[in-house]
Amino acid sequence: MFPVPLTVTMTGVTKSQLAGWRRAPVVLAPEHGTRPRALYSFQDLVALRTFARLRSKVSLQKIRKALSTLDMLELTEHPSKYTLVAHGESIALVDNDEAIDLVEAPTTRVMVEMVDVFNSFINRNEVAVVDFKHPRPQLEVNLNRLGGWPTIKGTRVPYDAIVDLVADGDVSYDEVAEYYPSVTPDAVADAVAFAQLIEDAA
Repeated sequence: MFPVPLTVTMTGVTKSQLAGWRRAPVVLAPEHGTRPRALYSFQDLVALRTFARLRSKVSLQKIRKALSTLDMLELTEHPSKYTLVAHGESIALVDNDEAIDLVEAPTTRVMVEMVDVFNSFINRNEVAVVDFKHPRPQLEVNLNRLGGWPTIKGTRVPYDAIVDLVADGDVSYDEVAEYYPSVTPDAVADAVAFAQLIEDAA
């Protein structure tokens, strides 16, 4: 489960957008509730990141209309299951080699340029959103490793375990290898920098 600050950092959706969407689930309510605090699933992060990328190109009304069209077409799985891309002033659903418009001319086939929602992008607020699979060069996200929690590249070591280890200054970046032999000082620096991004989002 992903808390709000990590969700904000990984998706490009703002804290206030998440709060608003929790009160009135306009786009997506957290899969794991809101009490005592909101926790988002890995699927939620993928969907929210898609919405943030779309929101940098089209209005929230158009995103809602696209989701409504998906419902009308009886495509009711979690939004992360669908590939949605901005198509001019509209949104298209990409399925295999076809794309259909969901907003301007629902169900009309269209040609779209595919973008990888996991790549870094600039959100609506002109803020750079981290690369989803590699939020820092020495960190990676893999759904099959710790449920998608960010880890040190090539390991199962959670980034926050490293941050906690060096937090009080008793263990230097170089000494981390005594506890985790596969974790380099560069990886420690990336974990700490990523933790700072998350703290800034809190």
